[in-house]
Amino acid sequence: MPPSPMPQQPKLPIQGVKNLVAVASGKGGVGKTTVAVNLALALKHMGASVGLLDADVYGPNVPIMLGTTEQPQALSEREILPVEAHGLKMISMGLLNPGDKPMIWRGPMLHSVMQQFLRSVMWGELDYLILDLPPGTGDVQLSLIQLVPVTGAVLVTTPSTVALADVRKAMEMFRQVNVDILGVVENMSFFSCPHCQERIDVFGHGEGRRIAETYGVPLLGEIEIDPQIRIGGDTGKPVALLGPDAPGAKSIYAMARAVAARLAEKPEAARAPVVEID
Repeated sequence: MPPSPMPQQPKLPIQGVKNLVAVASGKGGVGKTTVAVNLALALKHMGASVGLLDADVYGPNVPIMLGTTEQPQALSEREILPVEAHGLKMISMGLLNPGDKPMIWRGPMLHSVMQQFLRSVMWGELDYLILDLPPGTGDVQLSLIQLVPVTGAVLVTTPSTVALADVRKAMEMFRQVNVDILGVVENMSFFSCPHCQERIDVFGHGEGRRIAETYGVPLLGEIEIDPQIRIGGDTGKPVALLGPDAPGAKSIYAMARAVAARLAEKPEAARAPVVEID
């Protein structure tokens, strides 16, 4: 006889968190963390209370992009204060394991750290908790889905064929575990020549929209290749901090508004008014 399935833990919501948004990708190198960080900051600028959980334990780059090395404080074994950076509440393994020492962890250890980040961190009242997931469809994603009811997932891709092949796998994973896909973000979508303003499709064009249409979800945004986006991430001052009219930030704010609108459509999501600040 086959073994009986193990009983599943109930998916308890995180107290005070209204929307839990996973930012995922099928493969690395598509700018998923850049999208997650700037999405969180754009939502913050638009008037929401926002937290950012860096769940990419093997490549925790959120602290670099937010320009902080501050370590979170543990008040007790089950009470951890998140770090604040640019108005965001944030937790990352990069703050607990700084430097170049790699994380060599197996599934049960990853499950444990995810539970700590979700349940022991004192997030307080948040309109959005953004989860920056590792690329692919591995243990961290499955642990997250087992532990908490995710409001929805944002899938990040580039227009290249290789990235799209992998994002399909991520789409199927979220569908199989009944997590709503909020939509697709096409990052590195195009480049505008600074001299003639001509649009150059470096990695192709339109594939993000086509895959969104194939799966019946919205295209949430097309984020251009802009030096300011790269510079912001490298210097700890993401481009979203410059406001919605800054070079490189317009498409990010358009994407953030589209994500907020999708979440507002969900009847089960607790919704708070989000007012953009000029």
